Amino acid sequence: MSVNIRKNIPYPELNYDYFQKGIDVSALSLHKMLAAAKKLDAINEWGSVVALTYMAAQRTYPFYTDMADIKAMLESIARSFGYHYGKEKNVRINTVSQSPTKTTAGTGIKGFGDFYDFADSIAPLGNASAEDCANYCITLFSDLTRMVTMQNLYHDGGYSTTGVSMEVMTGGK
Repeated sequence: MSVNIRKNIPYPELNYDYFQKGIDVSALSLHKMLAAAKKLDAINEWGSVVALTYMAAQRTYPFYTDMADIKAMLESIARSFGYHYGKEKNVRINTVSQSPTKTTAGTGIKGFGDFYDFADSIAPLGNASAEDCANYCITLFSDLTRMVTMQNLYHDGGYSTTGVSMEVMTGGK
């Protein structure tokens, strides 16, 4: 989680040392892990790597502050390393963009409860649970998704592609 978010520092006033820490922990760590795995030949041919992200990498969520930028970098690293590792060993690298999920990190964001309820009311299938996300990720490690790589895959009950729901338009009526 972003130190800037934890300290309630708004996006236009980011502390860049905190921002750099967030980049290192939440994005560059993927690059470092993949570089080490490649050097050690630690991932089998047709292996799979999955990282969790959030759609704020593509859309603006003002309360997500610097984590949006960090997640965009994470997704870019997955694409770039996915190309190189794919060419060399057929290793697949993807990101999964999960619904708002009640985690320690998520619930630490101011207004998370209201946002969680909003997303749940927009998504035709509702918010996906953490367990459902884990199950989805398991499919990305199977041979059934052998040709899926360099993708940001949404696991959000349809939230990312729904403009508005009738429940939101009518105030829940």
